[in-house]
Amino acid sequence: MSALLTTRFFSDALRLCVTADVILPQRKDLEAGHPLKCLYLLHGMYGNHSDWLRKTGIERYVSGLGLAVVMPSAVNSFYADMAHGGKYHAFIAEELPEKMRLFFPLSDRREDTYIAGLSMGGAGSLSIGLEYPGRYSAVGCLSAGSMVLHQKNLSPEYALAAFGDRSIEGTSMDPVASANAIIRNHLPAPRIYHACGTEDSLLPIARKTRDALSAFPGDPFGYTYEESPGGHTWAFWDTHIERFIGFLNLKPQTEWI
Repeated sequence: MSALLTTRFFSDALRLCVTADVILPQRKDLEAGHPLKCLYLLHGMYGNHSDWLRKTGIERYVSGLGLAVVMPSAVNSFYADMAHGGKYHAFIAEELPEKMRLFFPLSDRREDTYIAGLSMGGAGSLSIGLEYPGRYSAVGCLSAGSMVLHQKNLSPEYALAAFGDRSIEGTSMDPVASANAIIRNHLPAPRIYHACGTEDSLLPIARKTRDALSAFPGDPFGYTYEESPGGHTWAFWDTHIERFIGFLNLKPQTEWI
């Protein structure tokens, strides 16, 4: 069993009130202070904090695993500090985990913390997860790939709003550059689960990203890539978010009710 909470709070990074939905396991010994594992789950373009709950079985998939799920809203920001908009990278990558740990008994340990998303959120989770390898032990990217490739694929108005006239190639938002930095600096490498449908228009982006991330000798990212029939649809994302939860290898928690 779990509780579903809608949290509304002030974001210092965005200078406005924001909303995040949270799936929180109900625990008999909550007062014991044992922190929860946590998945930060990001929505796609045109979406919001409620998408995953309304359109997938995410609450069922995490039931009994002792896993909290935090689902924020980030508008059409591409999880960037927007050139013409809010500082959504600072909000999602920096402020949100700090605020959630103040509100709820969430672990701050890398091995207990994961990030995933679909489409725009998949690109965002890949960028953030590899930019902060000391914070996340696993990353899930569904129907997406390198944010650099998404930037090149965007319509001019969205690209201008999110990134202005600057290229993000080689920056902290470039997951391949971050992956190289992880290897070069001998940092802990998050495991990566990556999936895309064979009928998805973003399949070329996913495959180019796959080729880059699977090329590291010794498979330091424990990189798992899956293609299966499907398009850019909730049917595909529902199937593969369940597979990502399985990828985390979480043991059922008998103390959860």
